[in-house]
Amino acid sequence: MANKLKVTLVKSPIGAVPKHRKTVEALGLHKVYKSVELPDNDAVRGMIWHVRHLVKVEEI
Repeated sequence: MANKLKVTLVKSPIGAVPKHRKTVEALGLHKVYKSVELPDNDAVRGMIWHVRHLVKVEEI
């Protein structure tokens, strides 16, 4: 596994389930096509799994 993950918001969470909106915000994503680098751990991977239809993930 890589040490970090680059997570990019590729779809707006406006029409998403409120829980998914909060998860996207907790990942540090605020605008579409903006990216954040996060540590590669089980907690982050679980959050990404729940909003996988809204984000794109790359291993760094």
